[in-house]
Amino acid sequence: MALIYVKNMVCPRCITSVREVLDQMQLSYSSIELGKIAMDSTPSLSKKNQLAESLQARGFELLEEGKSTLISQIKSILIEQIQHSDESMSENYSSFISEKLRHEYTYLSKLFSQVEGITIEKYITRLKIERVKELIFYKERSLSEIADILGYSSVAYLSSQFKRETGMTPSAFKKQTPAARKSLDQI
Repeated sequence: MALIYVKNMVCPRCITSVREVLDQMQLSYSSIELGKIAMDSTPSLSKKNQLAESLQARGFELLEEGKSTLISQIKSILIEQIQHSDESMSENYSSFISEKLRHEYTYLSKLFSQVEGITIEKYITRLKIERVKELIFYKERSLSEIADILGYSSVAYLSSQFKRETGMTPSAFKKQTPAARKSLDQI
């Protein structure tokens, strides 16, 4: 089995898109997750290059093993937890990330900051704010429910963080048409 890491996989549709590429190329895989493909065998160099080109045409990028792979994994883990889960976390993000990647958080945090130019905490905040925007936009939850899902201690704290990041309150955002949202790969 070979693991291949893919940059910019941020949602279930991305997984579907990558699956289509693999199926079209008749490459055998055992699983596809955000940012990662578990291949049944290591593809030849020419197949890997062809895969890279096909994925790039859809907005993805193959990552070589190393630091950029770790950054992509951190992002994928956080996107999965914040954007695609409605359960609040029982542990803090630093422990969660360290456990998932089997690295010390201090190392991961320093690496992330060096490469991305922002801290993991700031990235988490930006992801949460985009999730808040989505939930407000689709009127799926009350602000109190949103605060609970995303692990905010109170609606007031969520509102203050939202205003600090966007320059407006959640209620002002709700009235705005069309809503100003960012793509997850742009965060």
